[in-house]
Amino acid sequence: MMALPRRLFAEALGSALLFATVIGSGIMAERLAAGNVAVALLGNTIATAMLFVLIAMLGPVSGAHFNPAVSLVFALRRDLSWRDAGLYGLAQLAGGLVGVLVAHGMFEVPLWQWGVKARTGPGQWLGEAVATFALVLTILGTLRHRPNWVPASVAMVITAGYWFTSSTSFANPAITLARAMTDSFSGIRPIDAPGFIAAQLAGAVLAAWCGRWLFATEAP
Repeated sequence: MMALPRRLFAEALGSALLFATVIGSGIMAERLAAGNVAVALLGNTIATAMLFVLIAMLGPVSGAHFNPAVSLVFALRRDLSWRDAGLYGLAQLAGGLVGVLVAHGMFEVPLWQWGVKARTGPGQWLGEAVATFALVLTILGTLRHRPNWVPASVAMVITAGYWFTSSTSFANPAITLARAMTDSFSGIRPIDAPGFIAAQLAGAVLAAWCGRWLFATEAP
């Protein structure tokens, strides 16, 4: 396993690039879509290809979590110590904040702002739980059976989640907080973030339990 400082830097760097991609593509898509929300969402979705690149590049260094819910599941499975999981989460949040500021700077909008898009209600909370469940289960199952497919599988499940979930698949507590700091297409009101995060954590824990049983090695 790589030294902890290198792993933490990989998590921070990956989160910064991922969050800048999500927010920057949202700003670009909104500007080019001329008010067509479906086209803007499609543009935001296409940028998910960056997730494939980041996992392929940084996975060998840190595991490429970029997501506190994923780090939580790895701690529950004892694949990561609780101390390291906490440090991963802090690195993800710190890197994500840098990514938000970079995205805003690239598009010459105010660096510090708050989301104003309402995203709340039982349907969207369920959507976040389902999206995070699907993401975590995909990670666990693919690691178990097709490790080389992890980058593609994770990118594809998030891409699908943009369209089949009511919440457009944030599936990540850190990116939820980051998106609460942008008044753009991908934003969320800060007041709505706790509901999303609670649903994400519930979906992640349920996927960890399900994956532990579903992907367990059969006794001889």
